[in-house]
Amino acid sequence: MKVGAGRSIAVEWVARHARSDVGFRGAYFSGSTVGLPDDAELAPSSDVDIVVITAMDDPPAKPGKLRYRGTLLEVSYLPWSQLVSADDVLASYHLAGSFRTDAIIDDPTGHLRTVQAHVAGRFAARPWVRRRCQDARRRIETRLAAIDASAPFHEQVLSWLFPTGVTTHVLLVAALRNPTVRLRYLAAREVLTEYGHLGRYPELLELLGCRSLSARRVRHHLRELTKTFDATAEVARTPFLFSSDITPSARPIAINGSQELIDRGDHHEAVFWIIATFARCHTILAADAPELHRALAPAFHAAVSDLGISSTEDIRHRAGEVIRFLPRLWQTAEDIMASNPGISG
Repeated sequence: MKVGAGRSIAVEWVARHARSDVGFRGAYFSGSTVGLPDDAELAPSSDVDIVVITAMDDPPAKPGKLRYRGTLLEVSYLPWSQLVSADDVLASYHLAGSFRTDAIIDDPTGHLRTVQAHVAGRFAARPWVRRRCQDARRRIETRLAAIDASAPFHEQVLSWLFPTGVTTHVLLVAALRNPTVRLRYLAAREVLTEYGHLGRYPELLELLGCRSLSARRVRHHLRELTKTFDATAEVARTPFLFSSDITPSARPIAINGSQELIDRGDHHEAVFWIIATFARCHTILAADAPELHRALAPAFHAAVSDLGISSTEDIRHRAGEVIRFLPRLWQTAEDIMASNPGISG
């Protein structure tokens, strides 16, 4: 399917399923399809991200991934309050990219167009690029500091994993690239190669713990994850923010997408999403199928053990390593910004 066709289906979904809501304030495209031409291919391991704006300050759980007319959509809610200030949007590394170009689906108030014009005109200005890099850096620092040592181990892994992965986003934002989620390490490697800093990439892999991991071992962990994923999708009942990522509809992304990376030689780049999906599965299993959670836990523990993590103390130590790495990461981001011909001022 072409990206343009996927977008058309997404627009139809918004018209039929979102626009009639009393709190509806608009919708826009987000994620990896933003900026792509209509004739680009939409890979089976990709979805079309839609953000629905709602007047509610505390939106309901996001619909997440859903199949509509043969297209996989990822639908999220965003409170209107987060878009009131155009400068706040411009300074937010996870919001600004969607307003860099016209990705608006529906704008009944006209405010999204105002925000889009403001962001587009200033997106590449150096002070704003630096503020978005700082926003990503703060997310690393605050979320690593918030790791709860009393939480279940799989939740601790998630609390360490995601902010560790935001190290890639600092670099992507400096390069004016989309801070993608699943493919963040692949995208960061491309940026570091382009700007002559490929020597920094092994450090990112070292922080994740997979620098020396073989393709054979990653392939093994994906096989084990596949068993856990399929078992979890059958028993999942409790709603989590990520519940729609652990469903049969999401399987082409979580499982097939990881397999594609391994098959083409990018096994290190597959590790992040394999571990994230593993831990999310066990969060669901712990709530909905404790016996299955215990039975499948050894495979998860083996996967994180291969990253050098077997205890809360390991997680604390690795979080500290990420914090100590931040000055070097920041210098690399500054070098990228200084060399980036797309950045002005």
